[in-house]
Amino acid sequence: MTTGLLDGIRVIDLTRVLAGPYCSQLLGDLGADVIKIEAPGSGDDTRQWGPPFTPTNDGSRGESAYYLSANRNKRSLTLNLKSEKGLEILRALIRQGDVLVENFRVGTLAKWGLDEDALQQLRPGLIYCTITGYGYSGPYKDRAGYDFMVQAMGGFMSVTGTADGEPIRAGVAIADLATGMFACQAILAALFARERTGKGQRIDMALLDSQVALMSYVASNYLVSGELPGRYGNGHPNIVPYQEFKARDHYFAFACGNDGQWRKFCTAVAHPEWRTDERFATNAARLANREQVINLLNELFASREAAEWMALCDEIGIPNAPINNMAQVFENEQVKARQMQLEVSHETAVTVPLLNSPLNIPTSPTQIRYPPPTLGQHTAEILQTLLGYEEPVIEELRKEGVI
Repeated sequence: MTTGLLDGIRVIDLTRVLAGPYCSQLLGDLGADVIKIEAPGSGDDTRQWGPPFTPTNDGSRGESAYYLSANRNKRSLTLNLKSEKGLEILRALIRQGDVLVENFRVGTLAKWGLDEDALQQLRPGLIYCTITGYGYSGPYKDRAGYDFMVQAMGGFMSVTGTADGEPIRAGVAIADLATGMFACQAILAALFARERTGKGQRIDMALLDSQVALMSYVASNYLVSGELPGRYGNGHPNIVPYQEFKARDHYFAFACGNDGQWRKFCTAVAHPEWRTDERFATNAARLANREQVINLLNELFASREAAEWMALCDEIGIPNAPINNMAQVFENEQVKARQMQLEVSHETAVTVPLLNSPLNIPTSPTQIRYPPPTLGQHTAEILQTLLGYEEPVIEELRKEGVI
């Protein structure tokens, strides 16, 4: 097994659901030792978020697919943080940690006597990252954060959906996942800074901040022009044509990302007049005449099957793609070549299917050192190897409900 880039870095993970676990999973993929701390008896909420659940060797219910998606490369320790002995164990683990990530409500750790100053005293140089809905400042700081609400509040839903339809959220929890990725970036930067300064950092990540940042060029268009962006379905606010089209049999994705591609396409489909028509000759003109361009292309594409159009586009170098369902995704030759699906041994079953890490670093490749753990799977191991607890002490903690 190769050494990961974050080998030797220990992450104390107090997060659950998606944004926080996705962040710590990325750190685990890079080689960090991630200790996932969960409530005894219940654990991460997403363990119950099914079906589907994986089949098990004994026919019982396995892990939820949702939980599996964000918890590889972690060790699970159950700990009752409402007990003083549980907090004592947490403090001992923090002393041996490099990063602490949590997504409790604002101020929860401070109520336990673990504010930023106390954490730095326990472990000088600690990277302390909180993930909340709205951050540790501002009038909304005490609100609970939910991806759906943040997609709505952060502007995403106002530009997602058809022009005459209802606002639509993304099909995946985009605010949660983006916050997890941004949090990972911030933690990596803080670890890099610590190498130079020896100092820890306090990181305050918010779902709403991340969602607003994700609006990117759409937000920039508004800030520059003052004009509210509309909904274009699968269309692009700044490029035409750039959307789905229905061929004779089914839909496919098609784009002419610049005027050179447009001219090449017009020639290939025997419509050279579209190249010089002042309504279509430039992207700015096509943007102003979006409806006419789309109507012409709808009529054209309806005359042949999608595979024929995509073959033509491939031949002349025009961006195109099939609109795959998940079965087609994992049958795609490129997805297979990049090994984005793995079968991994698991405590409860022969194997479970997992997504591979997209962090492709050939010189220090990621690997799945631990499949998503069962609840408390590594409790005794962690208490024994890191804190020196003997088996009788561990058994007594179990009886008391501390672990």
